[in-house]
Amino acid sequence: MTALALALALIAQSPEAAAPAPAAPPAAASEERWPTGAPREDYPFVAWCYGALRGYLDMHDEVMPEVRRIEGAFRPPGRSLAEDMKVYADQQAYGRKKLVEFQAALTAAEKASLRPINAQGAEAVRRGRQTWNAGPEVTPATKAQMWMSWALPARCETTADALKARATLMGSAFRVNSLDEAPAQNPSAQNP
Repeated sequence: MTALALALALIAQSPEAAAPAPAAPPAAASEERWPTGAPREDYPFVAWCYGALRGYLDMHDEVMPEVRRIEGAFRPPGRSLAEDMKVYADQQAYGRKKLVEFQAALTAAEKASLRPINAQGAEAVRRGRQTWNAGPEVTPATKAQMWMSWALPARCETTADALKARATLMGSAFRVNSLDEAPAQNPSAQNP
């Protein structure tokens, strides 16, 4: 029995036993959270982002009268209404720029794919756009407040950039393999 106690004591003193347990991985950053209803794969996710952003941009004219009323009613000191309204114009310009980038990433992925994926992309765009569908019980003020506080998930931009880079690389690899190589001409045969 004493041999067993001695062995346990030696094991307890070994460096491996004294090592602390590995730390738990850090909590995921808020950027890592997936938007509700968004697909997890890159191509459909970028298509979903395109649809959500397109829906946001298309609501501009509908919500702006209520946005202007809200911004006018709750004025922060030292800022003009025109300054605050300019933010929304800047967001529209930024959103249109991002749509072009998302479309370029989607097009590159479709060209690089060995199978047709555009139907999957169209469905993801539709689902992204649906995030802006509101029932009749949603008041114009509530819709405007949701629109005013919405931001494009940061993951959309990073995923679109990565998708385009991978698709461009893959697409060029497929093009290299599909080129018909011209037969090499013998230089001595050209000069008799």
